[in-house]
Amino acid sequence: MITVRQLLDEKGNQVWAVEPDDAVLVALKTMSAQDIGAVLVLDAGVLVGIFSERDYARKVVQTEKANLDMAVKEFMTQLVYYVRPDQTLDECMALMTSKHIRHLPVLAQGKLIGVISIGDVVKEIISDKESMIRGLENYITGRDYVIS
Repeated sequence: MITVRQLLDEKGNQVWAVEPDDAVLVALKTMSAQDIGAVLVLDAGVLVGIFSERDYARKVVQTEKANLDMAVKEFMTQLVYYVRPDQTLDECMALMTSKHIRHLPVLAQGKLIGVISIGDVVKEIISDKESMIRGLENYITGRDYVIS
């Protein structure tokens, strides 16, 4: 089974973040520039929240006095679920599904080492299953080589 560590080794461990007092516009511009759906919110390097497109769509828009200069901390999700590098992608998928979330920070010994999205997890699980199917097909047909 594929682990979070293996996924991060393949995709990289780049983390995009903002600070709690940054304006919502800063977070949105970061997300747009990096083509991502969420940014982590770090206060002096400590994970204190996550701000996503969903937070913007549901929380900012519902606030009558909301404007893009308001602080991210007013709208971020403070309860942040996370995973460890040794966890499997199946465990990540189960957590994401049960909690209705799309992004998971990865922490090792309390230190932030990356972030994974549901897209990352689905892509890797599908790739793993396709590889397994090819291997089984080769086994059944007696071929000991892989056709790409």
